[in-house]
Amino acid sequence: MKRKLSFRQDGTFTIVQFTDLHWMDGRAEDQLTRELMERVLEAEQPDLVIFTGDLIYTGPVPEGEPECTNPRQAFRDAVAAVEKSGVPWAFVFGNHDTENRVSYSELMEVALEHPRCLAEAGPAELAGSGNYILEIAGTDNSTGAILYMLDTGAYSGLEQVPGYNWVRRSQINWLTEQSARLNPRTGGDKLPALAFFHIPLPEYAEMWSTQVCYGQKLEHVCAPVLNSGLFTALVEMGDVAGTFCGHDHINDFTGSLHGIRLSYGRATGYNTYGKEGFMRGARVIRLAQGRKDFETWLRLEDGSLLLEQPLHNPDPAAVSGQ
Repeated sequence: MKRKLSFRQDGTFTIVQFTDLHWMDGRAEDQLTRELMERVLEAEQPDLVIFTGDLIYTGPVPEGEPECTNPRQAFRDAVAAVEKSGVPWAFVFGNHDTENRVSYSELMEVALEHPRCLAEAGPAELAGSGNYILEIAGTDNSTGAILYMLDTGAYSGLEQVPGYNWVRRSQINWLTEQSARLNPRTGGDKLPALAFFHIPLPEYAEMWSTQVCYGQKLEHVCAPVLNSGLFTALVEMGDVAGTFCGHDHINDFTGSLHGIRLSYGRATGYNTYGKEGFMRGARVIRLAQGRKDFETWLRLEDGSLLLEQPLHNPDPAAVSGQ
């Protein structure tokens, strides 16, 4: 029986977001990733951990370097620190989790071996795998908040469209149906909700160019070329207060666009690219029961807290992705 998520008696609920671990085979870089996760868990004592994709790396490697030859075991090792801590966890797939030697369904089976895992494969008729919902019970035992988990896929399946995949219409229709099901149909405030996925939406680049943001953008916003309208659906749903993604390892900015706060996590894994002076870490999110807004901060590899990120003023002349 899966553990029920609940707000604490003080009305708070804390989530740690780990992203882009890129675990491969337990090499030295993987051990640094594990140690970082252990430190963050000890410091933050979260109620839930969410991995926003690329837990493992099954893609090509430079000539002469070893590949991830056992992705199932790599996944078990990647989540071991969290599983051992006793904190429940959930995840969404990234574009590197299932590139070689393992499928979506096989990796989901491995995830569900773990007693603390709350993930679900989700409806089979939807695009991707791992589209599901987590509900957080309030102190009165009724639903107090909603977490939407979405699979952003990997790469475009259309020859004429380059780059990354996009959230498909079947997923968006399902999401809006679930929001309508969970929220009061007439009157009353909607339940506060957050959404988690791997690949950023195109609106992350728009927000950086047009709004005050906090944090750093040290690479392109690597969003899909096509905009499938997910952000529009989130705005129209009216319950989502924030979205959280990974994918771009040296972006960590957060800001608000049309009433929704869009945030990157802080890349956690050492077995992938980074930038000197840009420490690995994790994003922490704290909900308060009955409030739609939330607090968020970064916990870095050296144990320090980053409560206030650098201010970025908008540059409307900037071209998306630059």
